[in-house]
Amino acid sequence: MKTMKATVLSVFLGLLFMGTGWAQTSQMEILRDIGEAPSAERIEADITELVNFETRHTLSDTTSDTEGIGAARRWLKAEFERISEACGGCLEVFYVRDYVGGENRIPEPVEIVNVIAIQRGTADPNRFVMMSGDIDSRVSNVMDGESVSPGANDNASGVAGVLEAARVLTQYEFEGSIMYAQLSGEEQGLFGGQILAEYAKEQEWDIKGVLNNDMIGNIQGINGVIDNTIARVFSEGTRAVETEREARMRRFTGGEVDSPSRNLARYIDKMADDYIRNLDVMMIYRLDRFGRGGHHRPFNAEGYPAVRIMETNEDYVRQHQDIRTEDGVEYGDVLSEVEFNFAAKLTGLNAVTMAAMSWAPSPPAEVEISGAVRPSTTLSWKALDPDENPQLAGYKIYWRLTDSNQWEKSVFVPADKTEHTLENVVIDNYYFGVASVSEDGFESPVVFPGPAGSFGE
Repeated sequence: MKTMKATVLSVFLGLLFMGTGWAQTSQMEILRDIGEAPSAERIEADITELVNFETRHTLSDTTSDTEGIGAARRWLKAEFERISEACGGCLEVFYVRDYVGGENRIPEPVEIVNVIAIQRGTADPNRFVMMSGDIDSRVSNVMDGESVSPGANDNASGVAGVLEAARVLTQYEFEGSIMYAQLSGEEQGLFGGQILAEYAKEQEWDIKGVLNNDMIGNIQGINGVIDNTIARVFSEGTRAVETEREARMRRFTGGEVDSPSRNLARYIDKMADDYIRNLDVMMIYRLDRFGRGGHHRPFNAEGYPAVRIMETNEDYVRQHQDIRTEDGVEYGDVLSEVEFNFAAKLTGLNAVTMAAMSWAPSPPAEVEISGAVRPSTTLSWKALDPDENPQLAGYKIYWRLTDSNQWEKSVFVPADKTEHTLENVVIDNYYFGVASVSEDGFESPVVFPGPAGSFGE
């Protein structure tokens, strides 16, 4: 159920004879193994392959077998199919595509094609956590679909990370599903993400988290800082789909820093602290970099929890630039400037996050809170479907000071309970939330009460 198939029996026997302490230890060992499994050498090989397509611009050639975005996306689909073959056909590999035209950066109709691979869960196959990268590249002129545009870091690094995460995680089985998405049209207006987010709504996919990886291979910033120990996670503070009524409620009860995306970011931060060696997450309380955008945004626009994971130190002369040398400065997003070990480390962060969320039960739904003018605080939630969440052991109620960026205190509640009162904990002084917990100790992200923090049904 939770490790490679050969170790399923040992996990069961360990739980039977050695108790939950053994389960927690086993969980930590498994996630640490997953975090260290991504190969810098394989990531380098994949980035090299992508760079060799010369350009992956959205408006580039789609018929060549060796150049342009068409060749790149066919290679990606074939690579997912090779990964699936190695795991006995455990991936569903397909395209999600649509035409876009009449836009500033896509004036004539062009087909935007995303490459998708789904690893179905064993108990709740319609619940997803997704990792995405962007296929397309560009140079200084955003409309130039012919010049050499390696896009080694932006964003072959994220695309390679998605492939490598698939190689690692397809060695395991999970209760929930994992989606690996290679998106197109990002540089021309985030169209690939928009197409997939709308398709997900049509398919009624229950997406609990989108991890958008856009530039995960640079450690040297334009400001001279060199650091391979910090990653950034950007997340929206309030939900893009919030109604006026929900906004009024949030104004009085809180939730400005507790959207599902923000609590997904907290979850990723904890994964880094617990399972990734020598990596700290800098949580940025902003949708994206100042004045810029990424492919998580279309998913936020549809109400899905979604964040951007990326390097901390950016070098702007390596982004969106023609390859050239001016006044001794080398411009261009070239292969030689990518730090493959760092890309592997951030890929490991994605992998442990997706593994933990997919082994955990679904985040609780319909979380409510009460306690005004009382000495104690009561939280309640909807019972999880036992068929979709057979691993459920119970729930954890969390609380923290309102100016703290991480959850601080918790209490466990058994699975047969859907309400709990925190005696002598005054509602006015803290923020609260509820997570679900598996028998093996895997937890969902924390859900803040009310619509402000909802991860959906």
